[in-house]
Order: sequence, then C-alpha cells, then structure tokens
Amino acid sequence: MIALRLSEVAELVGGRLHDAASSDPRVTGAAADSRLVAPGDLYVAITGERVDGHSFAESVMAAGAAGVLGERPTGAPTIVVEDSVEALGVLARAVVDRLPHLDIVAVTGSSGKTSTKDLIAQVVAARGPVVAPAGSFNTEVGLPLTVLQADEHTRTLVLEMGARGVGHIAYLCGIAPPQVGVLLNVGSAHLGEFGSREAIARSKSEIIADLPASGTAVLFADDPVVRDLREVTDAHVLTFGETQDASVRVEGVRLDALARASFSVTHGGDSVPVALQVHGEHQAANAAAAAAVGVALGMPLREIADGLNAATARSALRMDVQVSPSGVVVINDAYNANPESMRAAMKSLAAMGRGNGGRTFAVLGEMLELGADSPEEHDAIGRLAVRLNLSMTIAVGDGAKPIEMGASHEGSWDGEAMWVPDADGAVAALAQQLRAGDVVLVKASRGVALERVAEALLAQAEAGGAGA
Repeated sequence: MIALRLSEVAELVGGRLHDAASSDPRVTGAAADSRLVAPGDLYVAITGERVDGHSFAESVMAAGAAGVLGERPTGAPTIVVEDSVEALGVLARAVVDRLPHLDIVAVTGSSGKTSTKDLIAQVVAARGPVVAPAGSFNTEVGLPLTVLQADEHTRTLVLEMGARGVGHIAYLCGIAPPQVGVLLNVGSAHLGEFGSREAIARSKSEIIADLPASGTAVLFADDPVVRDLREVTDAHVLTFGETQDASVRVEGVRLDALARASFSVTHGGDSVPVALQVHGEHQAANAAAAAAVGVALGMPLREIADGLNAATARSALRMDVQVSPSGVVVINDAYNANPESMRAAMKSLAAMGRGNGGRTFAVLGEMLELGADSPEEHDAIGRLAVRLNLSMTIAVGDGAKPIEMGASHEGSWDGEAMWVPDADGAVAALAQQLRAGDVVLVKASRGVALERVAEALLAQAEAGGAGA
C-alpha cells in the first residue's frame, strides 16, 4: 500500500479523527479481520449480523494497528465515518488515482472467475509486479482491500468482481476502473437473487459498459449472450474461445490422465502450444481468457504461453487434485457450485476415470441460490451423472435429494445413486468401497462445507483406511 498518515486517510475519506495519539502514525496496509491485522494496518471495523468489529479496537491496537476506520469512536485512534465499508472503497479509489501507471484488469462471470483470475495473474507477472487477491476477494470489502495492496511498484492489478444484484459490479468498477474487463459467461449462479438470466447478463455487462474507448473488453465467443454484449461498450473488443471467429482461439484440446488440458493458442496468425498444470477441460477456456488479457496488454504470444505452461492452482478448494498414498484420486472442488461449474467438474471426473482406468465417484451437495429453478437444475445434474457413466453418485443433504432422484429416473440403476443426510454419511459410504485408482469428486456450494468429505478421505487413506 502507498504509505499514508492516519490524518491523510481521514481527510481522503471525509472522516473525523477521534482519540488521536500525539503522533500521526503511518498507515501501510488495511484489514477487516481483527485476526489478520499487522503492524501499520488500518483496521476497518464493520458491524455484522453476529459480530461488531468495533469491539476489537483494543486488540488490534495491541497488534500494532495504526488506527481504526469505524462508524463510532472506539477509545482507540478512530476515523469516524457514516459507513465504514463505503469509506474503505473511497480510500481504495484514492490510492488508485495516485497510481496512474497501474493497469487494472477485472474479471467477472457466473463461473470460473477465481480460476481465470489466478491464470491471468500468473501470465501478466512477466510484465512486472502483480497484485491479485487470494481466493475470491470479490466483494465491496474484499476488492478494496486487494486494491490497497498496490503501490508505486505494482504494474498490474488483477481483480475479481462478484455480484448479487444489478449495480454491484458498477460500484466495484467505480472503486477500481479497469482498462481490461473480462466477461466469462452468463449462467445460473445466484439466479434466485437476480430473478432472471436477463438480470444476470445486465449485471455482468457492467464490467465492460464504462470501459474507456482506449480499453479492451474481453468476451467469451462461445457464449452467445456474452458475445452479444459487445454492443454495450465503446472499448476495443477481443473475443476468446474455440469458435472459429474468436480473436484468441484454443484448438485441439486434449486431456491427460488427470484431466489437464493441452492445446494450441492462436492469435493474429501465430500459434503456440500450451500444456496446463491445472485440472479440467474447462480450464482451456479460462486459459484462452488469460491469453486474451495478455494480448490486450501487448504481451507476445510466446510469453503468454510460457506463463500458462507454468501456472498452478492458487486458490484453495477449486479443482484441488490430490492422490492419496493408497492411490485414490480426490478432487476437492467444494468452494462453490452452480449448474455450469458442476457440469464442468463432473466431466473432468469422467475424463480422469477414463485416463486412470478407475471407478468414478461424485459426492455432490446442494447448489444454493438457484431460486425456483433449483429442483430442476439438481435433477438435471443427477441425469448427467448417468449420461457420463459415473460409477456412483452420492447426493448429500436435503437440498441435494433431487440429484439422486434425477439419476435414478434417468437410467437402470442398481445402487449407483444414493442419498445420505450429511458429510459423515458420505464418508462412511465411500469408506466401504474405495480402492486404488478410483477417482472421487467432492463438490457443492460453499455453505454446505462439503470439503470435510475430501479431507476425511485423504486422512483415512493416509491412515490405511479407504483403499487399504
């Protein structure tokens, strides 16, 4: 972060400084979690449903915080504002305005945002220092905290932007106006909150609507809804995907035994080979998006390919593939789930099973926030399991019951689909069956916390349980 005096921060956010110390400490970072405060940080006190951040003022000062940004005096040096989250965004925008040579890349979409953001960050690292969030710091709190990590040395700021309603992405773009806006897809994630796919498309398009004419909109050519959104921007448009008219195209996608994609990336008559280290056929499209960002920033295609070839998974619980000592392949993709990402993960599971010659087990929990379409979407996932010829599908929890029903109705089953009430039930069911060479996918929305299944399977295998 650009070093600022606490009094400067107060002036920038339009706040009043209470209980100020005789000194005017330097602010060198920011945190909204009291457990993560480091010396020199500005602690952002947020009043939540369960916890009031203002109550931690004493402890964060003991940890070396420079001061507090809050909505009332705390007894510690506190910049008092009407809305601490809004003030955090104002501070982040002020820092951006002091970094005129910073290139900002922003990514959104119904699925794949975090994986694509991670690939982009590793590709553009060849240009110089990069700041990108760990995991999915894509909200009105997480995004400005990421922005504040940038300083005079940062060349590229790569941001992920999430939304739960129309106007959310526009707000985030107001904090960190991108020069390159990436729109991956328009799917069903948060359909229950948005109300319609049209509203989702309108919200996602905000990432490119206000791009400067000198900027670049990077759009997924394989999604007709995204492709048609080029009309909302005055910026230069680069498309990516497998379609023949894509500006940056991936060709000849093939998978190895662990579903890692190899392909060629073409642009402007040039073609370079890429062999990804991350897992899943869908990563080819994510890599194409990252390549298009590199092109937009003027990088040579060979340099882009080098970055993709070296890229690794950076965020936890997203297609995290581990092979246990007993030979069971566990795919922990339990960070989040929607119909599009669920289908992609299941196809990767099927591909790994074919590559390894082992049986395939899908442990699937509920996809949250789908609204009235939820039963139908879960039923469709169960039916897809049959068409993919998965060895067993285990639906976990009440919300996932339609997955088991859909699978049972799709084909002739003899125990290949089952329902269990919770994660412990899934672990118990698997423990009786797994052997070396089997592949297990664990996937659900974050609120289900299904990663416990993957963790238990790996712990059992290491102890000589499953697969022994």
